[in-house]
Amino acid sequence: MRVIRIDASAATILMTEAPSPKVRDRQTGEIAKDAVSGEELMTVGVVYIDEGESSLISVTIPQSGVTDGLAVGAPVSLPGLIARPWESVFNGQARHGIAYRAAAVAPGAFPAGQES
Repeated sequence: MRVIRIDASAATILMTEAPSPKVRDRQTGEIAKDAVSGEELMTVGVVYIDEGESSLISVTIPQSGVTDGLAVGAPVSLPGLIARPWESVFNGQARHGIAYRAAAVAPGAFPAGQES
């Protein structure tokens, strides 16, 4: 499926959940790994606010992309943010959604012209 690059330069992104390992198999507790590098993956919860609209999303990042200085409720940046639509059939039920991925999560700042 198509990968959509997201320009988040004008958005406010606030961390709502601290980075945690992305679980591939809930029954075994197996941690998800990048298909190319083999690096363990993490997820971080954020609220993405742009043009008066907000969305709670979970973003996957490589473990090496988690930087120091992150705090829940604080602004973060997500360099290389992309969205990938997906669909699958699970137990006979069609499911679909959007998976978000970034190269890293780092402390950010509010875009110019916005107050904290």
